[in-house]
Amino acid sequence: MSNTVKNPMKVITGPDTRWSYCNAWEPKAIQGGEPKYSVTLLIPKTDTATINSIYAEIERAKQEGAQKAFNGSIPPQCRTPIYDGDGYRPSGEAFGEECRGCWVVRASSKVRPSVVDSDIQPILDPNGFYSGCYARASVNFFAYNQNGNRGVGCGLNNLQKIADGEPLSGRTTPEEDFGGKNV
Repeated sequence: MSNTVKNPMKVITGPDTRWSYCNAWEPKAIQGGEPKYSVTLLIPKTDTATINSIYAEIERAKQEGAQKAFNGSIPPQCRTPIYDGDGYRPSGEAFGEECRGCWVVRASSKVRPSVVDSDIQPILDPNGFYSGCYARASVNFFAYNQNGNRGVGCGLNNLQKIADGEPLSGRTTPEEDFGGKNV
């Protein structure tokens, strides 16, 4: 059985949100699933306005899903897309250092999100938007009931880069590797 309930209610994250695992330019299949555009939101725990909005939307999606996706009641083990970055992944392994002090939310979409700068101008260069930059996201929450998995998912709508940040790729720049001029 496959039943998904989507609602147009959106949450816009605060400007201190960072990205990890940013797949905004090419869809990527996760664990053999359908290729999707996705980003992992690292939302500082101090951004209570964003977190409160997310929890309110998760609850709204659960309530709507009880009638439309969950066959009349909210599952006792209803999955949600938000995790404590100071804790552990669903797999049991600890989140990385970049997640410390943050709430971690994975958002995805089958449709490529629009990616814009702080002036709402399209970012066309994939190198201009990357894992580690500071950005806002427009996301929505929906109930799902697919192949025995029941819960609330997070849909990715649009992305807005606010500021550069330290890349989370672990790569260094040529300047960091080689310095200024050749010796």
